Formats: sequence, structure tokens, C-alpha cells
Amino acid sequence: MSAPAPHPVEVAVRGWLETIVIGLNLCPFAGHPFRNGRIRIVVSEAATDIDLLTELQLELTRLNETPARDLETTLIAIPKMLADFADYNDFLDQVDALLDQYEWTGEFQVASFHPDYQFDGTLPTDAENFTNRSPVPLLHILREDSVEAAIDAHPDPDGIPAENIRKMKAMTLAERRALFAFLKPG
Repeated sequence: MSAPAPHPVEVAVRGWLETIVIGLNLCPFAGHPFRNGRIRIVVSEAATDIDLLTELQLELTRLNETPARDLETTLIAIPKMLADFADYNDFLDQVDALLDQYEWTGEFQVASFHPDYQFDGTLPTDAENFTNRSPVPLLHILREDSVEAAIDAHPDPDGIPAENIRKMKAMTLAERRALFAFLKPG
């Protein structure tokens, strides 16, 4: 009996990880756990904030109970809600509150990715925004210990954001459109 086909959203997120995050080396720490099968991708069925917070709490619990050698990190893909970046950004306050409530602040952090990601003080079309653009809204749960160890082992962790922006700015508009074809035109 063969395994069921992966969810199309999981396929899109996995492709984004391979092609953009790892392929462009936007996150120099992602390749090793990805190749070793220690990145979990969960496609959320949540349609309300409380449902999504419940899923987040369950995934945080799973990570808390699973050694990093078996499961390093989790990406929660959110195809059914938070399509508006402002709503997504506001939801991140609830994510922080959940981390505080369960006393996971300092143990886990949640990184944010969104199809319309926009850094404060930038225009929607500015190249640097593409460093955090993804096929669907994502909550990326990271272990603080793993982040610290990766940063300590990297020769220039402070230079990563600037290098990523340089990579995005070096691409032509056509190259960015081809690479980020999953984004709506604009």
C-alpha cells in the first residue's frame, strides 16, 4: 500500500524551502535539518484564530517532547486564513502571548513568512521583502538552543540579512517573478 499523496500546500512549501530558502542559501542553517528529514511541515485546517492557536500549541508541545535529533523545527502552513498581511502581523501578538502563557519564551521562537511580507518602512515591491515571502502564510517554530548554536557556528551571522537583501536586489524583476511565481501578480 502506497503512502497518500502529500497535500498540495505541503508540496508548495517544500518546493519553496528547497528552491528559495535553501537553494539561495537565505537561511544557511536550513539545509542540514531538511536533508535529514527533521523539518516537519503541517498544513493547518484552521479557519479561526483559536483553532490556529490550538494547532500551534500542539506543535510546540510535540517539539518540546521530541529531541532535536529527531525533529528540529516545524513549519505550520496556513492556507485558509490570514491572507491579509496586516491580519497576519496582528495575529503574531497572539503567538507571542501563547509562548508566554506556556512559558516557552526563551525555549522556542516563531519566525514569520507570508506571501505579502513587508518590512516596516519598505514599499510592497521592495526587493528585501522577498526574503520573507512564502507560498502561504507560515509560522516557523524554531528551537532557541538550535538558533543560538547555529549563530555561534556561523562566521558572520549579523551579515546574513544584508547578504539576503543583496541577493534579492541583484535579481532582475523577471528573475524574481520566475522564482516567486507562486505569488499573485503585482
